[in-house]
Amino acid sequence: MKFSEYNFHEKVLKGIETAQFEEPMPVQEQVFAHSLQGRDVLVQSQTGSGKTAAFLITYLDRFVREEKPFKALIIVPTRELADQIEDDARLLASGIPDIRIATFFGGMGYQKQDKAVTLGVDLFIGTPGRLIDFQSSKKIDFTSLDMVIIDEADRLFDMGFYPDIKKMLSRMRPAAERQTMLFSATLSTRVRHLAWEYMSNPATVEIEAERVTVEDIKQGIYHVPKDEKFKLLLHVINQRNPENALIFTNTRHRAVEVAKRLQINGYQSQFLMGDLPQRKRLKIINSMKEGKLRFLVATDVAARGLHINDLSLVVNYDIPEDYENYVHRIGRTARAGKSGAAVSFACEQFVYGLEAIENFIKMKIPVEWQDSLEDVDDKSTDVPAGELKYRTQQERRPSSRQPRGPRNRKPKEQEKRVRQKPKKKDHPVTPDAPAPKSRKPQRQTVRQHEESSIQALPLEQRIAIYKEKYGSSLEKRSEEAKPKQQKNTEAEPVQKSRKGRGLFSRLFRKEQ
Repeated sequence: MKFSEYNFHEKVLKGIETAQFEEPMPVQEQVFAHSLQGRDVLVQSQTGSGKTAAFLITYLDRFVREEKPFKALIIVPTRELADQIEDDARLLASGIPDIRIATFFGGMGYQKQDKAVTLGVDLFIGTPGRLIDFQSSKKIDFTSLDMVIIDEADRLFDMGFYPDIKKMLSRMRPAAERQTMLFSATLSTRVRHLAWEYMSNPATVEIEAERVTVEDIKQGIYHVPKDEKFKLLLHVINQRNPENALIFTNTRHRAVEVAKRLQINGYQSQFLMGDLPQRKRLKIINSMKEGKLRFLVATDVAARGLHINDLSLVVNYDIPEDYENYVHRIGRTARAGKSGAAVSFACEQFVYGLEAIENFIKMKIPVEWQDSLEDVDDKSTDVPAGELKYRTQQERRPSSRQPRGPRNRKPKEQEKRVRQKPKKKDHPVTPDAPAPKSRKPQRQTVRQHEESSIQALPLEQRIAIYKEKYGSSLEKRSEEAKPKQQKNTEAEPVQKSRKGRGLFSRLFRKEQ
């Protein structure tokens, strides 16, 4: 059955012709049987099976036929996948000029996305974090959505977005009032539970997982020591001469090393990982799609959501530790029913993951034997290891922008200074030289001595002495204070009046 035989709208058929689609793939046929009738769909399908076109064509056909605005949300795990779906949506919607499509994800500013919301959006494509931010700020109204599509649900759950997905679905209209489509490589317990809770009687579509990996991709594996893997990579490139290739490593440090060594040997290559700024990542991906970049070395962050037309070769420089990642890696080639090739290098460090991969795909990967690698000319052998080392984003900054601090200061070639107490200055002994000033005046010391001797005398003598010094004011104070002291009893604590403080309090200190 061809696309032209379906009852699609003319505008939708125009976009399908622009994308050069003629016959639907198995997953598309089974999805259309339910989705075009407005029913919820739960789909198990591998990467590269054509599921993206299945839900995009379904939405576009409903968008054109509905009289009122028909809005949809597509939730994806990565920014690269969001960009890829946006490109596919614009291609398939080339015959619908009035549709508004926008992507929402982190790693870049809000200005462009805010502007898109202000102008109005019909098809939202984004990652959970940024979508929740816009919904919390009331810029996106989840209750206005008529269709919700969750792509690569298993990947979303592995990345920890399961609570966010439930939160987003709980803020939308009831399941009976919207159409929901969920796509996943595996129908795990969490996927089925989410479908049971937030979908309305979904139809289940299951596509065989082995079809993409076994039937359409020519696979091979080389057993090689770890130190000779790069020479083997050069040998495979020279022998097969692929138009383009995607090389996967298990670590970002290895990805940087392989990409730089390829550049030294005269091959145009770049590395891709999650640590790169979003603009640079998009620039590299677009260069690969446009044919400007021949070799791309990537970690598993690019295993999903990276769609390159007519990818000739996939190289597993390191065998993945997770057997499912092997399927996602080689799934970058042989997309949409096309043929492709994938080779893997099994070294002593990662060969232990080979058995699980072969059990998962239910076949033995054919072993290929390489010729002697002594004749392979590797120009990167003499390059210092420091130049091939991975540098973090902070280390990649220009030296003028490096933050100043104790760690960045150059060590001064000086002897350590020993802190010594400053010596006291000797005053010149001359008749005219002023005497050194003491901290306390000399008369204060004399006064303290006189006060201590007066306190040792009886009360009457003390009063007589203070009368001579201070006059009749002291007698007036004593007369005011004596009645207050007589009123105090043993049960009540003695309360000193404000007037009795200071000089007069010392007269009665011993008696109290």
